[in-house]
Amino acid sequence: MKTIRLYQNTPFTEGKTAELDSDNSHHLNKVLRFPVGKNITVFNGDGFDYTALVQDAKKTTSLKVISKARNNTESKLDLTLAQGIAKGEKMDFLIQKAVELGVTRIIPMKLERCVVRLSDEKVQKKIDHWQKIANHACEQSGRSVIVSLSDPLSLEELLEETNHNGFVLHHRAKISLSQLKETSKATILIGPEGGLTEKEVSDSEVAGYQSILIGKRVLRTETASLAAIANMQLLWGS
Repeated sequence: MKTIRLYQNTPFTEGKTAELDSDNSHHLNKVLRFPVGKNITVFNGDGFDYTALVQDAKKTTSLKVISKARNNTESKLDLTLAQGIAKGEKMDFLIQKAVELGVTRIIPMKLERCVVRLSDEKVQKKIDHWQKIANHACEQSGRSVIVSLSDPLSLEELLEETNHNGFVLHHRAKISLSQLKETSKATILIGPEGGLTEKEVSDSEVAGYQSILIGKRVLRTETASLAAIANMQLLWGS
């Protein structure tokens, strides 16, 4: 049986009992039909994995925390993905795979060519949905640090906030990713369907972002994001 990993924002202490919330209890008992008396791994985002014994399988599952161990799966690259909001299930897919590839933070971007326009009343619901996808991706990929989803930002807000190494992926850039110096912290800006406008690229460059490319071909937004993250991790991260 494969190791079951569950995230819950709860303090876990060796030798103490802990209760799973109703969602995790339902998933463990009703979906997975996990047996009492076996061990699972739980984590709360503090960078540790906690081995816990399932003591019962009631409405809320009781655990006995046996041990904890530092999780060493995090990349040495602190990478933020500033992603133009994509339509449909593309954004869900992007978030899931970006977390699996080791990003630290994801910023949904409100850019000129974004098809999706979130109303104020829908923003928090969408952020909660995306955060849940990110949490599940952390469970699946063996990470014990939670990737944060920020509120959507405009380009102006992003450029004011990110004063560390910023890069904008653009197929007409002159510098390839492999030509850059190694860094331990970076933000990569990716456009939505239709890409970034010339003004968005120009404004990013004026603010200190560097335009880069990862090949001669024009990539879909979901391909571009994951290719950029994978290449950055290969060059500078884990």
